[in-house]
Amino acid sequence: MGRNRIALSASFLVPRIAKLWLVLAALVAAIMVALGGLVTGRGEASPAGRLAVEKVGPVVLAFGGDVHFEGVLESKLAANPGRVLAPIAPVLDDADLAIVNLETAVTAGGAPVAKQFAFKAPPSAFAALRGGGVDVASMANNHGLDYGTSGLRDSLAAAKRYRFPVIGIGLDAKQAYRPFRRTINGQRIAVIGATQVLDDELISAWTAGPRKPGLASAKEVPRLVREVRNARATADTVVVFLHWGVELDQCPTADQRTLARQLVAAGADVVVGGHAHRLQGAGRMGNALVGYGLGNFAWYGTSELSTQTGVLFVTVTGRKVNGYRWAPARIVGGVPRRLAGAERRRELSSWRSLRGCTGLEP
Repeated sequence: MGRNRIALSASFLVPRIAKLWLVLAALVAAIMVALGGLVTGRGEASPAGRLAVEKVGPVVLAFGGDVHFEGVLESKLAANPGRVLAPIAPVLDDADLAIVNLETAVTAGGAPVAKQFAFKAPPSAFAALRGGGVDVASMANNHGLDYGTSGLRDSLAAAKRYRFPVIGIGLDAKQAYRPFRRTINGQRIAVIGATQVLDDELISAWTAGPRKPGLASAKEVPRLVREVRNARATADTVVVFLHWGVELDQCPTADQRTLARQLVAAGADVVVGGHAHRLQGAGRMGNALVGYGLGNFAWYGTSELSTQTGVLFVTVTGRKVNGYRWAPARIVGGVPRRLAGAERRRELSSWRSLRGCTGLEP
């Protein structure tokens, strides 16, 4: 009788134990999926999820200057958009994220605003940027609305069609100030675009507002500072890409230096920009990296100074700037081409000397 009871008990328990193991296995699988979701959900990663599943590592950012498709570049764009910037693509490919200033409206029609220079390019401009290794473009500059609100809408539509991220421009202020976000090597990167350069008579018309298309204005310092603080709360590294300075000057203005300090105090880790069509110095401001002038990048300039260009590489791990370097280039036929040998060494020395009037540290 005792043996029968034991046998009955065993036959009763075995299926239940097997079922219990199945439940535990399903529970473990569910936990693993949940942890994975912390990393992959919507492209954002929580600190806990990143530490548990994905190794956090440094991120290499690359910054180039002003791009348009006027003059000699117009025919090159028409002939083969994907190859226009091919000479510089191998340089930008060294970065995890490459950003430039797109200084033109992207539209096939419309009427230009009454101003000295009005630039426009066809939608294939975005194919050219992607073909050159560019990942993001700021359109916050004094040419972003050269073809008015209709040109702005066309620019956004073309960017959407080509699935190319643009910053600093939008159908309202919320969109214009919205940062580009991407998680790279476990690091949440946020990039904000804004312009401190607007023609006096166009400041009001071109500045984005509630239900008003336009650009993110760096003239509205409290708003820009607030956006940097907001990005800081949900990003590991915050970048601000600006249009600022005075044309043809190789030293930053007092306004540039003041704004850089304000943005760094608000939480920006990297502050870079251009507009002068000349290179300006770069260096450290406390724990942050500031680059005042990236010069032209793809442009129709022909003088010695207007064709000086290059790529500013900045390596970051969260709030730490691990290092930075300048890769000198020269614009030839409107397109940047990397330098080598003695010419590279000479241009690198020239670039380093520009730090002297910036107040920045090496």
